[in-house]
Amino acid sequence: MPFALLIALAFGAEDIHLDSVAKLQLHYVNAETATYKGKKAMRVVDAPGGDKLPDGLQLAIVKGTSFQDGVIDVDLSGDVQPGAEPIYKGFTGIAFRVNDDGKSYEAFYVRPRNGRIDDQVMRNHSTQYLSVPDWPWQKLREQFPGMYESYVDLVPGDWVHVRIEVHGEKAKFFVRNMEQPVLIVNGLKHGISKGALGLWVGPKTLAHFANLTVTPQ
Repeated sequence: MPFALLIALAFGAEDIHLDSVAKLQLHYVNAETATYKGKKAMRVVDAPGGDKLPDGLQLAIVKGTSFQDGVIDVDLSGDVQPGAEPIYKGFTGIAFRVNDDGKSYEAFYVRPRNGRIDDQVMRNHSTQYLSVPDWPWQKLREQFPGMYESYVDLVPGDWVHVRIEVHGEKAKFFVRNMEQPVLIVNGLKHGISKGALGLWVGPKTLAHFANLTVTPQ
């Protein structure tokens, strides 16, 4: 059993069952239950026309969740929808401290199609932090180059386990049960806040989520 899971069980992790679309509040996304590569999952895609929306609106809020500090674990997979242009990378992640209308939150996500691309600059954009609404990825990259994104090996469409640790204004993003985070944010843009969890996707994305657990601290 992975060490991270043992720690979660020891401190009273709560399983968030993603077994019904009725448990989600959908914002510019469509969702359905599915079995994907051997796992029962929630499939989430951005709604038609999502590529024309401002960044950060596509979100499936998990009803009844409330999170401030602790650990979020989830298995996810991300890829592009059929026929998507090369600029789309399968953006898939988890939003946390989401407010009621889904328009304010923090999030970490991955760009799976950058993970093994033959371009080092693009590889360096494999993971991303953003803060909606004031700090989309474009603004963060322009004002703080390299600070809020990093490289990690990813394969489009494959399951990958990710973990988010949040304490006050600091958050860490882990991939594949690594002991060290692939991305550290020492100053969350919303400061200390509290809110729901959300299944996050970007334009032209086909994503799956399974085994979502939360360990409050």
